[in-house]
Amino acid sequence: MVLNTITVVAAITPTVVGTGFSHYLNRKPLKQKPTAHISYHEGLSLVRQFITYASHHTVEEIQAFTSQWVPVPRWVKLKEVDIGADLLKQSAKHIQAQLGPHGIQAVGGKEWWQWRSGPASLRAEWIEMRSDYQERKRSGDKGSRVLLYVHGGAYYFGSVDEHRYQMQRHARKLKARCLAPRYRLAPQFPFPCGLQDCLAAYLYLLQEYDPANILLAGDSAGGGMTLSMLVIIRDQGIPLPAGAMLLSPWVDLTHSFPSLSGDGAFDYIPAHGFHHRPSRGWPPPNSDELASAQNTHVDQAQLETKSDFTPDLSITIDGEKIEIKEQIQMYAPNHLLTHPLVSPILNPSLGGLPPLLIQAGGGELLCDEQIYLAHKAANPLAYLPSEAMLVLTDPDGTKRKRYEPTDVQLQVWDDLCHVAHTLSWTRPAKYMYRAVAQFGAWALARAQHRTIDILDDDDISEISTETSTESTDSESGSNPKRKGQKMNGALLPLFNSVSAGRAVGKAGDPLPPFENNMIRQRIDRHGDCYDLPPASEIRALQLAADEIGTIKEGPVRKWLKAQKQWDDLYANRKRNLQRQTLEEMKGYLRCGDGTEKPPPTALVGRRRLDENGQEIVERKRFKRSWGMSLWSLWGSKHDEKTVKTVQFHVKSVALIIPTRSNARNVPVQFLNPRVPKGPGESTRNTQGLMKDLALLHNTRLITLK
Repeated sequence: MVLNTITVVAAITPTVVGTGFSHYLNRKPLKQKPTAHISYHEGLSLVRQFITYASHHTVEEIQAFTSQWVPVPRWVKLKEVDIGADLLKQSAKHIQAQLGPHGIQAVGGKEWWQWRSGPASLRAEWIEMRSDYQERKRSGDKGSRVLLYVHGGAYYFGSVDEHRYQMQRHARKLKARCLAPRYRLAPQFPFPCGLQDCLAAYLYLLQEYDPANILLAGDSAGGGMTLSMLVIIRDQGIPLPAGAMLLSPWVDLTHSFPSLSGDGAFDYIPAHGFHHRPSRGWPPPNSDELASAQNTHVDQAQLETKSDFTPDLSITIDGEKIEIKEQIQMYAPNHLLTHPLVSPILNPSLGGLPPLLIQAGGGELLCDEQIYLAHKAANPLAYLPSEAMLVLTDPDGTKRKRYEPTDVQLQVWDDLCHVAHTLSWTRPAKYMYRAVAQFGAWALARAQHRTIDILDDDDISEISTETSTESTDSESGSNPKRKGQKMNGALLPLFNSVSAGRAVGKAGDPLPPFENNMIRQRIDRHGDCYDLPPASEIRALQLAADEIGTIKEGPVRKWLKAQKQWDDLYANRKRNLQRQTLEEMKGYLRCGDGTEKPPPTALVGRRRLDENGQEIVERKRFKRSWGMSLWSLWGSKHDEKTVKTVQFHVKSVALIIPTRSNARNVPVQFLNPRVPKGPGESTRNTQGLMKDLALLHNTRLITLK
């Protein structure tokens, strides 16, 4: 069955209806959970069912479905741009320098990943609120707030169109211009193809903007890609941006942290990983099947390249030693999974980066690695990789000694799923967007040494009007003491003990002072902030260095079980496709002079000639997706309502800023007066209050008209 709007709706409708009934018939298990709200419960179930349904289609089908054209709301200004070949070459040189000779050999060369199946340039999209665009044009300002956003999708699906409803929310909240690159996706374009594209997009921005005006952001795989970009930018001496927001970043492709052993009860990501109906692009033949192709022109080194980063992919389960021969992740072959640019958690140091906001869902499978990432960046020397990894990545200790700790704001949101921003109409997601905007404004103000105003729409937009299913759980900010908060059904709790105490603020409030280079927050579904427990009580931070980057029994057992199910279900199809693939290898074009060794999934290594001797190039056809359009409409409904409402409001903002805005531990305050509810209602006079607060905080007051 094809993957289109009709089939998707038919597949998810029973889930939506069933979730609606079960939500009200089984309320007790939902108490104190985000799923206590029907909108979140329905959204989570819908996404989970879509991923399950899509797994019975090919990788190419889900790529085509999620890359379809989605209309743009009239209140959003859109502009397509091309990032030229010169910047792509410059980006490639930086990546080659970062990889070094051993890294280039492990990747399979320095040329193949620069090949593009279409135009030589990279297409990107500017996203901006039309009102902000018009105001910027009137003032002659080319933009002092620029956001480079890298969309997620496990490195192999998703698109700018599919993610635009999220990007436009970030742009609106921060009053920024957002640049979104249409980077190449795996498995056809594996590491470092997408990384080259995203780094080129940053170099493109540096041609027009001061780095102090630029923020980076990314969700899931996009968050991992953003972190790898930052490491390259730091090490290659490229000017660093003002800050970065990593939203549920995927930073460990070996799945070595405890949370991956859970059942994902609060998440929509499959606990057994991503599996798909076999196709010509995925999965590739395993190492044994590829070895049988030695009699073709294909270089054996291309079939199974070994490198210093090759992890041990053998594990003992139930007394039996099992060696994983199939490629696990689409983004990179197995021998690269522990490379620091593929799994950035394994970098020798994450110090010396611009300020980072890391948002993690307490119910997501990747939560542990995100918590570890935040602490590693803020205290690099306390969270070094294993000695074996340090010998490969920092043998002389230069990086460990060179970089100072990074300032990090870590937010762990109780029981939330992976990238809860996806469910943008829900209460927790709205608080998450506000927190992102607040951090972005703080980072820009810190870098630019000037005031940054952001839209404070608390009085003009509603935070999810539906009520929760339990009457005792209100928004009063009270939160009972929670011991052993469970996550993903894992055997170990996320925290050994949690004494929440009283709320210390609200998500989206001005940043509190950093302590030991960190702001550590646990946030409930109402947006109330609590102190995160000490590091000694967090399980993710108790792992030994040599445990990180090493495959574990729990995730492997689940992956192998699902792999067997898919192999049994599609045995004949997989066998025929892989036989065809091995036969076609004889007619594949060589890469460059023949020394390049792209991974088996790379499209550049699977190019063929037609009967006239011309290279066969498959062109993508873009058409409108009614399903993605409806999803985007649902996701942007809140933004449209807010945009319409804000037109009635007085356009003045009162700001309180510190006189020493570059001081790291002095919070930048962004306070707006209450806006009127409509025409004819006057704003209350807040100037006296603002002046008093300014004196209290040793700050000066500026009112912008």
